[in-house]
Amino acid sequence: MRDAVIVEAVRTPIGKGRPNGALAHVHPVELLAHTLRTLVERSGVDPALIDDVIGGTVDQVGEQAMNTTRYAVLSAGFPESVPATTVDRQCGSSQQAVHFAAQGVISGAYDLVVACGVESMSRVPMWSNVPEGKDPFGPGVAARHPGGLVPQGISAELIAAKWSVSRERMDAFAVESHRRAAAAWEGGLFDAEAAPLDGVTRDECVRPDSSTEVLAGLRSAYYDPGFGERFPQIDWNVTAGNASPVNDGASAVLITSGETAARLGLRPLARLHSFAVTGSDPLLMLTGVVPATEKVLRRASLTLDDIDLFEVNEAFSSVVLAWQQETGADLAKVNVHGGAIAIGHPLGASGTRLTTTLVHAMRERGARYALQTMCEAGGLANAMVLEGL
Repeated sequence: MRDAVIVEAVRTPIGKGRPNGALAHVHPVELLAHTLRTLVERSGVDPALIDDVIGGTVDQVGEQAMNTTRYAVLSAGFPESVPATTVDRQCGSSQQAVHFAAQGVISGAYDLVVACGVESMSRVPMWSNVPEGKDPFGPGVAARHPGGLVPQGISAELIAAKWSVSRERMDAFAVESHRRAAAAWEGGLFDAEAAPLDGVTRDECVRPDSSTEVLAGLRSAYYDPGFGERFPQIDWNVTAGNASPVNDGASAVLITSGETAARLGLRPLARLHSFAVTGSDPLLMLTGVVPATEKVLRRASLTLDDIDLFEVNEAFSSVVLAWQQETGADLAKVNVHGGAIAIGHPLGASGTRLTTTLVHAMRERGARYALQTMCEAGGLANAMVLEGL
């Protein structure tokens, strides 16, 4: 069986997903096109050799409609013969793109493929693809969940309550995310992955001066008396400080086989070892990272102790801390260069952003095995194991 390796990985700096954000002036197609151009420039690959480009985008409407990935390929200057498609597995969309791309290489369907993602939350706000008054779930889901599903912030509160994750622990985790991200920038550890754009050279949401004292003063981000009555166990401790922000950004990784990499003179960064995707309770919604981690480790014939580095998407502090309680993972190995709470969470781009950060951290630290997992709306999660080369 053929293998699949990552030979290049890049991302934009991540901007605030607000009208005044550093990247708000950039059309999402151009955000993604920038990473695609940078990817082929840094790798030296002729884009005409690329068999497919698989991109993730969550809110596929407005400026992110009509197969955004295809138009990014054209804007990047790739030959018209290079195809592209856009996938949606919510926050894990571009991690799913990595899975699909690697599986295509392993099967022999592809020799050279790009997995990527983009989200401009300043220009296409979250939930833009659900018009007011429209129900995206349908009557069957309503019958199955008679109390109704809940927003992700309420799920994060329910997770904090179920796993007894305190406000203090969530805030401390968030502060550490900012500390690690700031240290990574200062130490030049993001230089190899960052693709500066229009004078934007660093992630806009990283706050080196963040502190638990400052975060303790923030009010609940999701307080709702109706949900409070329905879920009296909620303590309303999830805030803007211990949750990921909304962001603009793009990221991309170049995947091929080891044989093709050798033939083209490309240096592999990591081998894509094993994959898993799971469903979980759509009410808690964000807990699928636990069974996904267990499933991918079984498929890889590895144990938690074999993993040197973890990337667990920081949608909310409570998600990562509950995952840690269930798995027993060492937090010193988790999101070592900071996570989404500090760096940002541009939905469709986050999967390949995590992969980009992870493969460069693996190379920098000499890691043998690394594991990436992401929670996703609707009660889903992706996980994969990478092997250092």
